[in-house]
Formats: sequence, C-alpha cells, structure tokens
Amino acid sequence: MTAALQLTGVRKDFVLRGRGSAARFTAVRDLDLTVAGGEFLAIVGPSGCGKSTLLDLVAGLTAPSAGTIELDGVPVVGPGTDRGVVFQQYALLPWRTARGNVELGLEAVGVPRRLRAARAQEHLDLVGLTGFEDRYPHELSGGMKQRVAIARALAVDPQVLLMDEPFAALDAQTRESLQDELLRIWRATGKTVLFITHGIDEAVYLGQRVAVMSSRPGRITRTIDIDLDPQPGRDVRSDPAFGRLRHEVWSELQAPQHDREVAHV
Repeated sequence: MTAALQLTGVRKDFVLRGRGSAARFTAVRDLDLTVAGGEFLAIVGPSGCGKSTLLDLVAGLTAPSAGTIELDGVPVVGPGTDRGVVFQQYALLPWRTARGNVELGLEAVGVPRRLRAARAQEHLDLVGLTGFEDRYPHELSGGMKQRVAIARALAVDPQVLLMDEPFAALDAQTRESLQDELLRIWRATGKTVLFITHGIDEAVYLGQRVAVMSSRPGRITRTIDIDLDPQPGRDVRSDPAFGRLRHEVWSELQAPQHDREVAHV
C-alpha cells in the first residue's frame, strides 16, 4: 500500500510566558512516521510525551516548528475534510439530536439538506445507532455519544480518521465493545486510522502496527507489527501471542528515554 501520511523530522516547540520570563519546551522532536493507506496504526507512549500534539499536527490544528507533514504527497497546512477527528470528549451540541450532530460537518462543507439527512442516517446506521436518530445527547450513554462523534467524523468521508484516546472516559465493558465496533467500521470503510492511546492492551488489540513514543520530547522509537486479527467471538486477549506482543510494547516503553527538555528563551 502507498503511504497516506508521511511525517519527516517533525518538531513542535511551545513558548510559555509568565512573570516577565518565557520558557520554551519541545513537545515532539525528530519525529518520523509513515502510515500506509488503509492502515490502522495505534500510537502509545507515556503521559505527556506529545501524543495529542502529534494528532493536532496531523489534523492541521497547529503547525510544526520544523519538518514536514504530507497527506498523499500534499503538505498539511491546516484543517481539512480529508481528515476527520474524534476526541476523548464527545463535543456534541446539546441542542441537536444525534442526526443533527452528524449533519453538522456536512453543513459546514455545503452538502444540501436532503443529502445531509440521508448521509447522516447512513452513518448512524454504520455505528449501530439505528433508532436513536432523534435522541439528544443527554438521552444517550457515553458509548452512544462517542458513536455519534465517530459517525460525524466519517460522514464527510475523510481519507484519514484521527482518534485521540476516544474511549478513555468509558467503563471497561463499554470500551471493549466500542473497540470491536471500531474495528468493524474500519473494515467496512477502509479508512486510514491513526489512533492515540495510553493503553498498551488497547493499542495491541486495535492496531495493525503499534508505534511507541518516547517521553518528551516525543519521537517514534519503534514500530511493532501486530498480527492478531481480532474477530467477534474470539478472545484474542487471552491468546499467548497477545501477551507476547503486549510485553514487547511494554518493554519498549520501559527502555531508557530522553529527559524532559525545558530551555529558557
């Protein structure tokens, strides 16, 4: 498969100002990453290593201080409908129904009303919310809200789905159920998925590959191929291969890492 996303030598610096002084810190540095078209890549790393910064950079929500980010060979210079984003917080409008929230992105790109309704219904069906179209967010469980958020991101037909710890706030049973649902949706749509998580088990369960980040300033230290192919009714997590891969990722995370870098400007 050809590369969908290519990050080369990416660095992101932030400047913190206060009480007459300024401090610069580097969130990610010398970060190289290639994601193939249609691939499900999970990224795991220690807290504060720059995982969310990496996703924001790919989403075009912030610009790199150095390096390049390309989608199909075209530089990423800002947000675009070719990238759909799902955050940990659902960010649903409380005064809109599930259908209305899914239609939101379609309105922004000028899809006519009649087509918006049909496309919203199609994607609510895709995420398993048939019959809940007219429910408001306060009438939905946490898992249902996140399904609406996924449907909203997919409705604009992005090439890449960017997910920032989308299941972290959910209980364990709901989280595992949505992991299976996400794999089903990924197989059905063929989207390229970049999935950020702090959970090793989640990364190994979902990803075709797992990219491991160092502590800040974050960089990719290693990518690990995952060959498990989770299927409904199969308890992959109890498979010895799952345990070996989980230990491999864990060991990479425990390897000596860079110290945090704070330089005064």
